[in-house]
Amino acid sequence: MTAHLPVLIVVLPLAAAVVVPLVSLASVRAAFAVACLTLAAAAVASCAALSHVLGHGALRYDLGGWAPPWGIEYVVDPLSGGVAALITLVAVCVAVYAGPQANGGAARGGMFHSLYLLLVAGLLGIVLTGDLFNLYVFLEISSLAAYALLAAGGIRGAVATFRYLIVGTIAATLYLLGTGYLYALTGTLNMADMALRLTAVADARAYGVAVVLVVIGLAIKAALFPLHGWLPDAYTYAPAPVTGFIAAVMAKVSAYALFRVLYFVTPAEGAAAQALMVLGWVSVVAVLAGSILALAQQDIRRMLAYSSVGQMGYIVLGLALGTPAALVGALLHLFSHAVMKGCLFLVVGGIRWRTGIYRISDYAGMGRRMPLSMAAFVVAALAMIGLPPTLGFFSKWYLLSGAVETGAWVFVVALVLSSLLGVVYFFRVFEFAYLKAPQAGQGTPPRQELPLHMLAPILVLMAAVLVFGLLNQQVVSGIIRHALPGALAP
Repeated sequence: MTAHLPVLIVVLPLAAAVVVPLVSLASVRAAFAVACLTLAAAAVASCAALSHVLGHGALRYDLGGWAPPWGIEYVVDPLSGGVAALITLVAVCVAVYAGPQANGGAARGGMFHSLYLLLVAGLLGIVLTGDLFNLYVFLEISSLAAYALLAAGGIRGAVATFRYLIVGTIAATLYLLGTGYLYALTGTLNMADMALRLTAVADARAYGVAVVLVVIGLAIKAALFPLHGWLPDAYTYAPAPVTGFIAAVMAKVSAYALFRVLYFVTPAEGAAAQALMVLGWVSVVAVLAGSILALAQQDIRRMLAYSSVGQMGYIVLGLALGTPAALVGALLHLFSHAVMKGCLFLVVGGIRWRTGIYRISDYAGMGRRMPLSMAAFVVAALAMIGLPPTLGFFSKWYLLSGAVETGAWVFVVALVLSSLLGVVYFFRVFEFAYLKAPQAGQGTPPRQELPLHMLAPILVLMAAVLVFGLLNQQVVSGIIRHALPGALAP
């Protein structure tokens, strides 16, 4: 059974995506249960595979019995296993949260859960595949499902999704063209085999073109400034569960793909090194620009969206620095930001669902009106700022350590300034929620906490921010350090 875990993790949600619409014709609640149970099973399989990998080495599965490099290979190593576990665990939380909103009839409920499962399957495929073209296939599967889910947010959501579709298609095309160049140079699409063959052609001009195309394509998908134009509107107008999941993990998967290609496939010198250098300076701008743009927003959803632009800069900055501490910080921030931002968007979406409020100035008195939801928001926001003992503090600490080790003082200044700006725009929300009363004439609104199905996932993510912060050393030494490439691993 263990040998089949790499493919089982992907097949479970993929198969359920076909079954759920049929089940919904009989019972939407049954379809919801099937979706949740399937994602829970995928989460168990992901965690089991990660545990096995950490103790016994990588798991490999040859699809259809065709051995690589001719066949498609699925690989679970500490890096892919850790990200797969993150995706599935967040997916379970968001699926439970979405239940009360998604069950709007057989057609709507079944379609939502089916597309959601398809999105999860696509992201898991990107993470677990050992084939560059298969990565493109799953990139398109996840993107198509995301477009459909995002467009459910009304007219504005549909318009934002159309922009995202155009930009996403360009990004996928660039990635595919780059993969084509790499295939022409090496005659293989298997990542491990290509890593061996690229050393002989690393001086070819086509190799440099390929790296540029792949990096730009994945940077667009990761919403790295200034290629982030699709993100703010898409995150703002999408349904709350959709934004909660996509904001948490989708861009992180593209960052994972960047890390996988630049550190495990391409040679360390040459075009890849130059690409990392450029990405480093671009990420500095992203960190500051995202924070400044977040500060200027009055819509809390857009504030969080622009904050995500800055936070993606943190992850790419760690990848660009390339020291063990910086890479640990990048991977830890990938994990921590997924949990933190997922929690924040689920809270904001829940408040919007319950009260219709989305402007920061309308949050006056929200701390008394929805105390548990706002407590979760505060904890996740403090983690975003980087206060101990939350998980966000430790990921930023490793990133700062990596920047100091390399003498990249501009990067240090950017990281500190970004955190200070985060203090300003998050504490503005705290001020309205806890220190300001509702406007005169409105009276004291009644307590309107979220229903349990929505509140429980939020509290689970809030607890994860604190628990994994306290256990950060175990996470780093037990998982993340084993995910580092080559000589950088312990």
